[in-house]
Amino acid sequence: MSEVQPTRVTIHAEDGYALTGQIWRHGNAPDASCANGLRPVVIINPATSVRCSYYSRFAGFLHTHGFDVITYDYRGIGGSRPASLRSLRAGWLDWGRLDFEAVLQMAFSTFPRQPVQVVAHSIGGVLVGLAPSNHLIDRVFTMGAQFAHWRDYASHKRFGMLIKWHAIMPALTTVLGYFPGGMLGWMEDTPRGVVRDWIAPQPRFEDAFRNGPHALTEAERKTLVKGFAALHGPTLALSVTDDEFGTASAIERLLAYFRNSAVTHLRIPPEAMGFREIGHFAFFHSRFETSLWQIPLDWLKARSVRADLAGFVVKTNGR
Repeated sequence: MSEVQPTRVTIHAEDGYALTGQIWRHGNAPDASCANGLRPVVIINPATSVRCSYYSRFAGFLHTHGFDVITYDYRGIGGSRPASLRSLRAGWLDWGRLDFEAVLQMAFSTFPRQPVQVVAHSIGGVLVGLAPSNHLIDRVFTMGAQFAHWRDYASHKRFGMLIKWHAIMPALTTVLGYFPGGMLGWMEDTPRGVVRDWIAPQPRFEDAFRNGPHALTEAERKTLVKGFAALHGPTLALSVTDDEFGTASAIERLLAYFRNSAVTHLRIPPEAMGFREIGHFAFFHSRFETSLWQIPLDWLKARSVRADLAGFVVKTNGR
């Protein structure tokens, strides 16, 4: 693990909103051990309403292996939370078009000529398709990346998840003006717009914005879909079979939008790696440093997947 302490940074989105982030940066110039002599910089996109500090050990791990790394909190979360969350109506589109885009722009300006790569957890993978500058991304690794269409939830847990996420969460949000996830111990407190996007019943992401005060026109929804196709960097999508959110159908539903990225979907049963469970959130725990973390490391360094994992590749589009 890296012994370097990250530098705290403030990143301003196009609309002026101030985001809090951290940078793990090497002081020396890239050397011949880096691809083409260029050291990549990795941006970590968190899951919905998860503080970026959760990914600090993974960021340190990547830094130890030669990467510069940026973590950040979406607006409304952690260090990017305003004084009043009730007044913030931000949703997933804001997190992608404004927040992630701002971090991309900061990476391009702070690390000129270095390849920019992305590690994305859960909704963080969707945000890759929303950023206007995603065509400049060199490579992507996602873990359990999907959007929350309820029919994709694991069948044996679907009823309980519907009660928790599609009944209790929106009900409390209506009463309080935000979701008090922290008080319940479920996740961070969450802006109402994110809750609105989460509980949308439509199976296609863009159709969640067909009606209501944040509705997009048909042309705008088509442009939204085209944004995903702008990503040309290769993607490794990792999923695990005990992830109640990241089922095979959920992962594939999202990956279909990235039609111009060379996508490989690697789906692993926890027991195949010697673990009892992994689930949706545990991948970034440091206990997986010498095992699961080697998968994104190989991908980000050399665009490779270990030969012993080849049997778990669901599909690759081969671009």
